Amino acid sequence: MSATETLHLTGSAPLAVGPALGSLGAHAIPALDIIEGSTLSRALRLPSGRILAARITPHAEGVRVETASLSPDARAELTGAVRTWFDLDADTEAIAHSLGGDALLAPLLAARPGLRVIGSPDPAETALVTVLGQQVSLAAARTFSGRLVAAFGADGPALPGGTPTRLFPRPELLAERDPEEVRAAVGLTGARAKTVIALARTLADGLELGPGADPVRARAGLLAVPGIGPWTADYLGVRVLGDRDGFVPGDLVLRRALGSIPAREAEERSRVWRPYRAYALMHLWTAAAY
Repeated sequence: MSATETLHLTGSAPLAVGPALGSLGAHAIPALDIIEGSTLSRALRLPSGRILAARITPHAEGVRVETASLSPDARAELTGAVRTWFDLDADTEAIAHSLGGDALLAPLLAARPGLRVIGSPDPAETALVTVLGQQVSLAAARTFSGRLVAAFGADGPALPGGTPTRLFPRPELLAERDPEEVRAAVGLTGARAKTVIALARTLADGLELGPGADPVRARAGLLAVPGIGPWTADYLGVRVLGDRDGFVPGDLVLRRALGSIPAREAEERSRVWRPYRAYALMHLWTAAAY
């Protein structure tokens, strides 16, 4: 049996564990994400291209990560990726101070102290899954994503203990597929399949997503893809680009939480939550969905 190691990653306490697990469960892809109790197991493709498998367990003080024994460089890269994914370095005191005076948000902050913006383990994967989930439920998006993995994914490294994993298909691979092939395999509409392929080609051609990407260029690149509109670009700004003042004014769940107001009014309402609108968004979403 190969050697393993466990990383104990701490951050500003507390970490709101229940909502974090709720978010992970709601977005879990069949055959890719394995959830057992409070632990998520999956293969991870790190920014450098390294691929490894890990068991990840959020808890009140941070995140525990179990994986195969790593080199110092791989350990540092994995540590940074998980810290970003779970927003471990959020300034929770500043966020609470900024948002706590709002009558709508105050009880939500009190109920879920330490709520984080759960990001993405793989920006390209999250972008493609978001397109698969446009205008359908989270459950349907998970089903479509699982079918895409089954049809076009690859075998990943084994988890500690030998459990096999799968990898989400790379944009470069999807870019070579015909939209009709993807439509038939996944069960999408023809238009949605074309958007998936168009996004995959844009990513393969070099569109950078992730916390270090240029947000203006990334947003422009996303909006240039036929079939991608402001909701998708706004959502990916929060989850993938790491914009902590990001907001999704057109989101239906958010607008309902604000009294079923139009998107324009939601945008106006959000101005008092700057520069932490993403956390206000997470609190409202969590109260409604998780």
